[in-house]
Amino acid sequence: PFAAQAQEDVGQAEYMTACAVCHGESGMGNGPFADILNIEVPGLTGLSAANDGAFPYLETLMVIDGRSGVRGHGGPMPIWGDRYEQAALEQAGVYGAEMIARGRLLSLVEYLMTIQD
Repeated sequence: PFAAQAQEDVGQAEYMTACAVCHGESGMGNGPFADILNIEVPGLTGLSAANDGAFPYLETLMVIDGRSGVRGHGGPMPIWGDRYEQAALEQAGVYGAEMIARGRLLSLVEYLMTIQD
């Protein structure tokens, strides 16, 4: 239980730092930047409901990471995998930075699972 709570706390902190500005603290798509963007910011609390009740873990991870798949002409989401990796590169080296980036991404996805309707 303690490890699960610690993981959720890390993921929630990551969410509040990286995602809440657009998606809102509640995950409803109503963050302070939502009104100034030229795209509709999706809510994140209905991911499971939109997937027949199953949280789309891998798809969510891939969208947030953003480093794989085709992103023709860019995409509305920042490529968090690159940002996280670059932030850790100097202190951890290439392989360590990738591990840190993946840890941050996984913590974030684990948190998103907890806010589903």
